[in-house]
Amino acid sequence: IEQPTFPKITEMCVKMIRRVNDEEGIKKLVNETFQKLWFTPTPHHDKEAMTRKILNITDVVAACRDTGYDWFEQLLQNLLKSEEDASYKPVKKACTQLVDNLVEHILKYEESLSDSDNKGVNSGRLVACITTLFLFSKIRPQLMVKHAMTMQPYLTTKCSTQNDFMVICNVAKILELVVPLMEHPSETFLATIEEDLMKLIIKYGMTVVQHCVSCLGAVVNKVTQNYKFVWACFNRYYGALSKLKSQHQEDPNSTILTANKPALLRSLFTVGALCRHFDFDQEDFKGNSKVNIKDKVLELLMYFTKHSDEEVQTKAIIGLGFAFIQHPSLMFEQEVKTLYNSILSDKNCSVNLKIQVLKNLQTYLQEEDTRMQQADRDWKKVAKQEDLKEMGDISSGMSSSIMQLYLKQVLEAFFHTQSSVRHFALNVIALTLNQGLIHPVQCVPYLIAMGTDPEPSMRNKADQQLVEIDKKYAGFIHMKAVAGMKMSYQVQQAINTCPNDPVRGFRHDESSSALCSHLYSMIRGNRQHRRAFLISLLNLFDDTAKTEVNMLLYIADNLACFPYQTQEEPLFIMHHIDITLSVSGSNLLQSFKESMVKDKKKERKPSSDEETESDSNSGSESESEEEASKPRRLRKRIDSDSDSDEENDINAVMKCLPENSAPLIEFANVSQGILLLLMLKQHLKNLCGFSDSKIQKYSPSESAKVYDKAINRKTGVHFHPKQTLDFLRSDMANSKITEEVKRSIVKQYLDFKLLMEHLDPDEEEEDGEVSASTNARNKAITSLLGGGSPKNNAAETEDDESDGEDRGGGTSGVRRR
Repeated sequence: IEQPTFPKITEMCVKMIRRVNDEEGIKKLVNETFQKLWFTPTPHHDKEAMTRKILNITDVVAACRDTGYDWFEQLLQNLLKSEEDASYKPVKKACTQLVDNLVEHILKYEESLSDSDNKGVNSGRLVACITTLFLFSKIRPQLMVKHAMTMQPYLTTKCSTQNDFMVICNVAKILELVVPLMEHPSETFLATIEEDLMKLIIKYGMTVVQHCVSCLGAVVNKVTQNYKFVWACFNRYYGALSKLKSQHQEDPNSTILTANKPALLRSLFTVGALCRHFDFDQEDFKGNSKVNIKDKVLELLMYFTKHSDEEVQTKAIIGLGFAFIQHPSLMFEQEVKTLYNSILSDKNCSVNLKIQVLKNLQTYLQEEDTRMQQADRDWKKVAKQEDLKEMGDISSGMSSSIMQLYLKQVLEAFFHTQSSVRHFALNVIALTLNQGLIHPVQCVPYLIAMGTDPEPSMRNKADQQLVEIDKKYAGFIHMKAVAGMKMSYQVQQAINTCPNDPVRGFRHDESSSALCSHLYSMIRGNRQHRRAFLISLLNLFDDTAKTEVNMLLYIADNLACFPYQTQEEPLFIMHHIDITLSVSGSNLLQSFKESMVKDKKKERKPSSDEETESDSNSGSESESEEEASKPRRLRKRIDSDSDSDEENDINAVMKCLPENSAPLIEFANVSQGILLLLMLKQHLKNLCGFSDSKIQKYSPSESAKVYDKAINRKTGVHFHPKQTLDFLRSDMANSKITEEVKRSIVKQYLDFKLLMEHLDPDEEEEDGEVSASTNARNKAITSLLGGGSPKNNAAETEDDESDGEDRGGGTSGVRRR
């Protein structure tokens, strides 16, 4: 491991072999490559070639120590399956050669471990060899049957390093698979294994205990039936737990429990581990006793889940998880349901306990999956004799009922700051969906939300689940898309470590891609679904929807950064933004005016200020009518003088403001939705290089072919709604309103008023000059969006057949004749 023999070859092999589950062409190539490289028989006399092969395989296995060995199992299964019906089986022959030579190398490394100079290297190689043998044993345990007696002495390895523990664990896993296949093994050999395993269980920590109890389960249950031996071990730990429980009940503050904490932790874990692999309610164990062991164990472990020490609670929950694998029906007990659901749903509960409950459910589902696969294999072998498939279906029904009990709490665990909690929750949901234990539609919004996770591995896993659901059930994704978007915002809120920073809807990297871009890419292919989805999102900006401002910002971010491909997609959005603006903008202005009028009506005597306002209002109305009838050129000149009047307008409205500032804050709050839509439209115009005339000519009812041209995206165009960000950062909705803030809101109101009066651009004038109305509209937009002149306020001139490219020059609303 420290000095790989062929580092470059190993690196290449690792990269290639990870593609073993890729698309069919690559998968075929990987299988062929490794069949030639590793799984072709080597001539017996060519020891050097065999050694090279062994070193290469073990180097690759060692390099994948942290990432897992699924690839090796998949590769071996693919190759062995491909020659199942063949008369000549070169892969099987090569595997036999490899296993025999790996055992030889293990013996060689064992001898050389006495040489202190090479101890580290050879210890690493020994672990890699034994791990590789275990991987072969998982797929073809028959290959190791003749070597079982050679492996047994390694159970007595003295443990001083991490490698020593790995040797013991892997040897235990090999013997667990191989011993039940041996024909007439000697009693001495079996007794030695049992004693070695028991010593290891008593002496070492959790990982060793787990693997050794598992191995003991296979040896005793399938071969020796030495139940008294196991019963004595169980009683030793069960008795210790009972005694500690009694002492704690008598005096919870007693120092005895603290002094015996290591024994308590070991007993909780070991009792659970033994209950996982042995059913102590069988007569073989307890004899004629009427005591229900599983209920007694449940009661004992449940007692310690309420302990004040978190470490004790965790070990008790681990023990329960083990016991539930042997007796899944215990998960229906009310006290277990209360325990699991309260840990998962309590926001203040320890992260370790949450993770442990999720791990318990994950391990249970993995074990059930293994059982089902085994039952399926057994059924295929003896299909005519027994209906084992039916037995599997009963087991599946139990799993389904259990997951229905805990599903909501597991899904809610997605909304957690700690990525480890979200990771295990996603694992549980993926296993549940893969086994078909629940209706997938209820998971869709949560999976959409998990697709926005900062960690790529979790994003990919959630996205993959959505792809699988979409393959089987068309329309499910679309049905829950908006709910998923809203939920993704909640996940981002939970993840957000800086509460003062608004939650954004795009990735803060070079790509600046929308967090929900995968969702959009799944929906965009169906025009009807895509349009319904986009309209639903835009409807959230309507003033009647009462959507909170940060969520609107999050959705606007996504709409700004979605991976649009054709011109029709952004044009459709801009078309509906115009519709929403005309309705919501009018409502917004009307409600602001009404709040002012109502406030004045409450006062008995009109003030001189009010009279001024009413005069100015009536005056402005008559003026606007008069203005409309004036020639455009004259109107343009009057508009140019409007800057000097702006201050007067602000002062006039300021005098009419109600004393109660609630309507002002309401206006500032509701106006954010319209501001975001304005900004989004301007952003999409910038991004795609559209002119106002192109946007106005667009009709959603036109044939899809008219607008199916690809978008020419501009680079360096970013969505930055400054006003909304300032509004959220200053927490204006909850802060005290100052005179300065009042003035800025009034100015915003007047800008909106101006914009609504000139929302539709006029037809161009004969000589191509910009109309006064267009000028006023652009000025209002510029003012509303933060004062800077938006680049795209002067969009390009274009022909009717324009492809949307920015041609520069011209003004909005101007077309060529």
